[in-house]
Amino acid sequence: MRYMLGVVALMVVVATVNLSYAATEEPGEYLDRRTEIWNLFFRMMVVAFTIGAVVSGTLIWLIWRFRESHPKAKPTKYEGVDW
Repeated sequence: MRYMLGVVALMVVVATVNLSYAATEEPGEYLDRRTEIWNLFFRMMVVAFTIGAVVSGTLIWLIWRFRESHPKAKPTKYEGVDW
């Protein structure tokens, strides 16, 4: 979980540095901030949906694998039930 937050924080820092150095020296060339903000939002949403898909897939796999009706599911020795 810490690594995911680190990746998102790194993306924000890289985008901020990119925006700060994006201004040109020539007059008349301006930075379209709406476009840059949309690009940053889009990138972060792609990362968020990817992380969400991985977490959801992992949860579905865990629930399916360790369900009670699974043929190989056996109680552990700590549950006190022998089959």
